[in-house]
Amino acid sequence: MKIRRPRRPRQFRVADSAQQIVGGFLLAGPFVVTEEVWTLAGSMSAIQAVLTICVVSAIGYGALYTADTTRDPDAEQEVAGVPVRFISLLLVSFGSVLILALLFNAPATLIQEPGTTGDVAWTTLKAVSIGSVFSIVGAATADSVFSK
Repeated sequence: MKIRRPRRPRQFRVADSAQQIVGGFLLAGPFVVTEEVWTLAGSMSAIQAVLTICVVSAIGYGALYTADTTRDPDAEQEVAGVPVRFISLLLVSFGSVLILALLFNAPATLIQEPGTTGDVAWTTLKAVSIGSVFSIVGAATADSVFSK
């Protein structure tokens, strides 16, 4: 006898994004204002930043669809073949870290050798990729725990 896997509703709601936002901001905060994160970001190469973004995406997808066995990515709403819930999770993860970094004026305060505006923006994006590793865990956990 085969046990059927329960499926969650296909509809992605605003409440789901709100839950992700709370979780994302909760775990992003401590890493945005940590000098070590900004020092690491300053020394990262482009390939390391891209790989970090890939790790964030893998963690998010795994948390949503592998760790939570009641959720099926094929049964959810999609945009260009990507589940809307996963897109929302990535936007919340990277967005919450970026918003907090700018709100707290972290780039101007924590970048050791600012250089040009482009250098500051590049270092900020790398710092956001680092902070998103933690933010996505909070966002995915909140989404899985509080979803119906």
